[in-house]
Amino acid sequence: MSASTAASGATTPKSTAPKNKVIISCAITGAIHTPSMSPHLPVTPDEIAQSAIGAAKAGAAIVHLHARNPETGRPDQSPEAFAKFLPTIKAGCDAIVNITTGGAPTMLVSERVRPAAVHSPELASLNMGSFNFALYPMLNRFKTFKHDWEAAYLEGTRDLIFRNTFKDIEFVLATCRDNGTRFEFECYDIGHLYNLAHFLERGLVQPPLFVQSVFGILGGMGTHPEDIAMMRRTADRLLGRDTYRWSVLGAGRAQMPTAAIAAAQGGNVRVGLEDSLWIGPGQLAESNAQQVTKVRQIVEGLGLEIATPDEARQILALKGGDKVGF
Repeated sequence: MSASTAASGATTPKSTAPKNKVIISCAITGAIHTPSMSPHLPVTPDEIAQSAIGAAKAGAAIVHLHARNPETGRPDQSPEAFAKFLPTIKAGCDAIVNITTGGAPTMLVSERVRPAAVHSPELASLNMGSFNFALYPMLNRFKTFKHDWEAAYLEGTRDLIFRNTFKDIEFVLATCRDNGTRFEFECYDIGHLYNLAHFLERGLVQPPLFVQSVFGILGGMGTHPEDIAMMRRTADRLLGRDTYRWSVLGAGRAQMPTAAIAAAQGGNVRVGLEDSLWIGPGQLAESNAQQVTKVRQIVEGLGLEIATPDEARQILALKGGDKVGF
């Protein structure tokens, strides 16, 4: 615990579950890929709900959720859009619900935080810094689109900064302070770890920190094994290994190799159609559950065990699924 945290009298949640269990997160639909890229991308509330439940049954302890307009597939960060599938997911599985506060890179933080503020999940994502978030290279791979917004959305990222200023981060922390929600801190670059260490020193976040290292987004860290190792070393040095729980996601074709490296180094893993549409070279994943099943095989092939939702709750010191607002 930092000196400032101790001085503030903040209570640090206690983690009691074994640390050697691997937490699998599954990001169900996201705001990166557009509907024309895969017929398997969940778009409607029922598709999102059933895909999340399927991922949980396959072994995901956490389901990371975005919402979309069911007619156009465009990202929708209204609390009402999330309300159409959250109760179904809660009734259908025991997975930890993680609501995005990242939304889409084109949205302001005041819009992005609303679903977490209204629905009070156990966990919410929080981006730890501003950066270029470039999706426009996908225009070279996908030539035709069902909806007018898709190509313009991708092209617009050529001149886009995904804004996550210190003021924005403080706003999300303050907005969710009283609802018991803890955070998945998404770190796309080394500087984001320094930003997280800054908030830890100020006592605005408390251990155990759930740090999601993101690799493979153009504008952030690459997917080379040396990049992954550097993020791990830097997090250890800045935060202290006992202070945080490390998870890793790799975008696109790097999804499974990155997960294997992280699991072998004692980390947790994230998969899902938000991060990659693929299950193998040139082969679209037919469901989120398919990706969860594959990464589970990798984890268990390393002689490791996956965490159940309740074990993940203990590891991350979460409030429990009975204390959410949906």
